[in-house]
Amino acid sequence: MNNTENPANTSGQSTTATLTPLVTPKDAAAVILLRADTDPNNPEVFWVKRSEKLAFLGGYYAFPGGQVDPSDVEARIENSPDAATAAMISCAARELFEELGVLAVRGAGSLTTGQRSSLLDDLESGRMAWPALLAHYDLHLDARDFTFVGRWVTPPFNARRFDTWFFLAACPAKQEPHVIPGELESGAWTTARDAAARWQRSEVIAVPPTMHPMRTLARGLSDDLAERFLSIPQAHGEPMRGIEFQPNYICFPVRTPTRPPATHTNCYLIYTSREVLVIDPGSHYEDEQHALHSAIDDLLAAGRSLHSILLTHVHPDHIGGVNALRAHAGKVKVAAHSFTAQALHDHIRVDALLDDEDLIQLGGEPSLALRVLHTPGHARGHLCLHEPRTGTLISGDNIVGLGSVLIDPPEGNMRDYLKSLERMRALPNLSVIFGGHGPAIANPYTKIDEYINHRLEREEKILQAVREGAGHAKEIVAVVYTDVSPKAHAMAERAVLAHLEKLVADQLVTRTDEAWSAVDLQSTM
Repeated sequence: MNNTENPANTSGQSTTATLTPLVTPKDAAAVILLRADTDPNNPEVFWVKRSEKLAFLGGYYAFPGGQVDPSDVEARIENSPDAATAAMISCAARELFEELGVLAVRGAGSLTTGQRSSLLDDLESGRMAWPALLAHYDLHLDARDFTFVGRWVTPPFNARRFDTWFFLAACPAKQEPHVIPGELESGAWTTARDAAARWQRSEVIAVPPTMHPMRTLARGLSDDLAERFLSIPQAHGEPMRGIEFQPNYICFPVRTPTRPPATHTNCYLIYTSREVLVIDPGSHYEDEQHALHSAIDDLLAAGRSLHSILLTHVHPDHIGGVNALRAHAGKVKVAAHSFTAQALHDHIRVDALLDDEDLIQLGGEPSLALRVLHTPGHARGHLCLHEPRTGTLISGDNIVGLGSVLIDPPEGNMRDYLKSLERMRALPNLSVIFGGHGPAIANPYTKIDEYINHRLEREEKILQAVREGAGHAKEIVAVVYTDVSPKAHAMAERAVLAHLEKLVADQLVTRTDEAWSAVDLQSTM
């Protein structure tokens, strides 16, 4: 989701917000394509990098695939155990053809490269639907060419969810995959071991449904391969709680009464061989707290100690589970900025005050040195953490992977927020942003640029509305926020107020008698 400032798409402060219903996953299929003459001890797999422009997992490494089309069920397929499997195999084969130009169907061996290109053009142009195309050229699918190796469901913290069937297939003879421009940025053959090693070195961002197959294949092809793929609950559709987008950084979304479209707030468990740092245990629901405590206990059971609990900022959906975790874990310190500590002094004890450029050192392997950045704007005491070695930025609610960020005065300050975004934009070699909501962001600089540009564009429209005579927040919202539901206008007024305060500081707007007016630049010269 982009960062348009729809006030309904904000990281919220209210513990009384209505819980947003979880999104129902859509059916999808993906293909783990193996090179036909691959080394059985270290097979080669074709993986792709998704375009950074995509709303769902943009910039991630993955396998070709996509959402089911209603016509997929009509394609001719032999030897399928049931209609559901047939439809998913049809979807997988169609997506493989659309994204990589690989036609994994019976009868395709008689087609030339030019003929396959012509078929692909027919399909992409809409001249022929997938079932009709296969029938017209006397082609058909055979279920024996596709081995089912898992069904993964997107965790509920994402506003876009998929129930994806994964199939293992060999690349047909005389066909070479190539990325069709569109949803994919690039693609390449890689050995499974190399892919796993690159992820371990934090060189790529990928979700568990990609890395579990890579690690499974890295152990070689064997008679029990399918069983190894299916050996974990998540491969049978059980959503994963702790998501390790990158080694040593576990994103553990917990259900909170945050603002839509978010349903969860991300708690992060950063670990080494010796220590665990917990960031933003935000849920006040007992079942969510117990799940988080269990995940932390699993890390501690390996001989680690709990370093501390760190709070990025004061909002309730980020601090709701602090006292419960402290009671569960025993003696553990809570760290936050002094502004956050002051605001929480009556119900959460903060033991250590953090400020700009402080360093949090986690001992063990790998040694992690997290640089503290004071980044006010969303909240006065907002903190981010930057790990230079891997280019990791934990952004709290300054940048999120789902929805956008509300700047709500007096706690929020638009001028400070833009300065904080510019500071984050200047960080060198960023590879990933872990936000307070939604999945990890694999296109850091693109995302930050989107945030900055959107805020400035919105501000220019607000200034223009004031110059044209809109003197009250409601009037400005009616003119500027035409893309927002009227139900969200009250929140939009708060965002307008933040922009107006910045414009006053910039000496472009003044306020008199509860009305705003533009400064006459000619008279000030």
